[in-house]
Amino acid sequence: MKPTKNFASDNNAGVHPEILKAITEANQAYVPAYGDDPYTERAIAKFREHFGPEVEVFFVFNGTGANVLGLQSLTGSFNAVIAPETAHINCDEAGAPEKFTGCKILTIPSEDGKLKVEQIRPLLHALGNQHHNQPKVVSITQSTELGAVYTPDEIRALADFAHEHGMFLHMDGARLANAAAGLDCRLREISGDAGVDVLSFGGTKNGLMLGEAVVFFKPGLARDFRYIRKQGMQLASKMRFISAQFERLLTGDLWLENAANANRMARLLGTELAKIPGITITQKIEANGVFAVFPRRIIPRVQEKYPFYVWDENGPVVRLMPAFDTTEADVHDFVRVVREAVSEKD
Repeated sequence: MKPTKNFASDNNAGVHPEILKAITEANQAYVPAYGDDPYTERAIAKFREHFGPEVEVFFVFNGTGANVLGLQSLTGSFNAVIAPETAHINCDEAGAPEKFTGCKILTIPSEDGKLKVEQIRPLLHALGNQHHNQPKVVSITQSTELGAVYTPDEIRALADFAHEHGMFLHMDGARLANAAAGLDCRLREISGDAGVDVLSFGGTKNGLMLGEAVVFFKPGLARDFRYIRKQGMQLASKMRFISAQFERLLTGDLWLENAANANRMARLLGTELAKIPGITITQKIEANGVFAVFPRRIIPRVQEKYPFYVWDENGPVVRLMPAFDTTEADVHDFVRVVREAVSEKD
């Protein structure tokens, strides 16, 4: 069977040609290992262009590594991390954050994956009580696991509240580029400028082969991170091949073009699916995620041609994720398959 594009995950997409080119161009001669190379130096300079001259940047292999080590740099084993129920650190990292940080994750229900100050306040009743885990970090996802996007003001409100209570604000930015494209703003406007302390910045979901970055907006927080990264088995010896990808992604508007296309295809997909009787879009489309109720009987039929995940069996609600290279033709063909499945008789 010939491989086709699908809507299961933006992780399923390939690598952007410009990123592959950057990897090939980095495959020249010898350079020092472990990040002491000109590619890493230039990539860090690009991050400072986008996020501010004071940031400290560390490259890692994957998003779980970025989240776990970023949280570890902020906490002790007696602390707690506050996050939405749907957060990746709670649902999709096999308990790694709790295992490696020793912290308890305190979760909050959220219909769109976003947190609000009034939801967090009740969890601080145990501050100073030696019998309880001490909340130290509020962790949010941008865009959320349900496709919602935090505005700068919403992030600032959370950051101010966290800081007033001696806590940090961590952001899982696996799809930060999609959020920035959706809000038509700069990357730093919805991260460091809004009060985020530590960011996990995603590359894999936006055209990279592999690689994420941990960004510290307060340099003092990064003091011991090089050792934390090493102990966490996330220090790449041939780091230039991660760094070269980020340098290219953040040069010009490639990061934005990739994310904007995925968002645009999500909006088109949602618009076209909503025209089909029996299909209901359940979440506002603000980035590149589409959540919809599908008739249960059509799901296996459509999945035979276009794989995707069922997000909630009770709906059933399915999740559809366009990627940087999804085209209008891909969307229209998927919608055709869905429409034909709906019209088929059992």
